[in-house]
Amino acid sequence: MPNVIRHVMVMGRVQGVGYRAWTGDQAILLGLQGWVRNCRDGSVEAVFAGPQDAVMQMIEMCHRGPPPANVKSVVVSDAMPDMLKLRSGGETFSQLGTV
Repeated sequence: MPNVIRHVMVMGRVQGVGYRAWTGDQAILLGLQGWVRNCRDGSVEAVFAGPQDAVMQMIEMCHRGPPPANVKSVVVSDAMPDMLKLRSGGETFSQLGTV
């Protein structure tokens, strides 16, 4: 399977419920690269890079999130490799600050 990079926006009750930490943990378990962060509008934004199967599995998991989350929608688009530069130095997958 080829490697892909996807940009994901998750809307609903996804802040204050551990969604960002859960996303980081799941992405690392799947061997993905990328990052996740909260947005001021209440959404969560992420970039996932890796084998297509693993990225698609992570996106499917984003539709559920951790138990306290209530996901209303997930918007997925292609992402460019330069989006991975937002990661913290030396990390494969980063939890970034709110934007």
